[in-house]
Amino acid sequence: MQAPELSRKMTKLIKSENTAIGAHEAAGRERTSIAAQLSEWGEATEDDNVSDISDKLGVMLAEIGEQEDNFAQNLEDYRGILKQIRNMEASVQPSRDQRQKVTDEIAKLKYKDPSSPRLVTLEHELVRAEAQNLVAEAQLSNTTRQKLKEAYDIHLAAVIERAEKQTILARHARRLLNYIDDTPVVPGDARQAYDSEHLARQILEDAENDLRGWEPSVEPITSGAGRESPVHANGVNGVNGAGVNGRDDVSERQSDVLENGSVNEGYTEPVGSGGLPAKMVVEPAPA
Repeated sequence: MQAPELSRKMTKLIKSENTAIGAHEAAGRERTSIAAQLSEWGEATEDDNVSDISDKLGVMLAEIGEQEDNFAQNLEDYRGILKQIRNMEASVQPSRDQRQKVTDEIAKLKYKDPSSPRLVTLEHELVRAEAQNLVAEAQLSNTTRQKLKEAYDIHLAAVIERAEKQTILARHARRLLNYIDDTPVVPGDARQAYDSEHLARQILEDAENDLRGWEPSVEPITSGAGRESPVHANGVNGVNGAGVNGRDDVSERQSDVLENGSVNEGYTEPVGSGGLPAKMVVEPAPA
């Protein structure tokens, strides 16, 4: 089904965002996989120092990848808000079409039969169509402005959250590098025994504590509609963490049809935290 003309550009944007979200999810999975490979490589070196630090770096890098997945989830909430704009655009299209249809009929009839009694009926229909369209256009204008602010409030707050959390992790991960003893040795000399495991473990605990203590610091976005910024009211992830993918004015079924409808020829639909990962949470050091 072809998307209505009025909602076609937003439909295309929403589909493009779906592709981008999938890329973020894939990047997160790849980062987690690479982190595991780093840990496995370090263990295979049979070097206690390299093995321990590479393992802990793997924990940190895996969580950096996890933040990419969290970011993708927040983008889904933002994308859900854009759908409300698209749905409103789709609901307004019929009133525009009806007004134009009646206007065209009047113009044709005036040209063919200026004295036709049907002109009076059509002019009454035009008044009704214009009134209905006036209401629809006002609703569209209000929804577009409110939801555009709401959507990009969520989007940009999610960008900041990802950046701040990944910065926390990267800074602590860099601290780990200080515990790799890269002092050159000559053939036949033995390296000093590695004894910084407990210090490296403390860095993981510091990172976990900083992540758990992270709080959003973005300024609220003002609204003339009398609503509170969703980022401040409910956190980036929407109402009580349930997301903000509600749809207005068009049924769920119609919304799906709009999203799956062709936008233009040749366009193909793509296949689509807090602490450290559960399997990588820091274990207490042995007594």
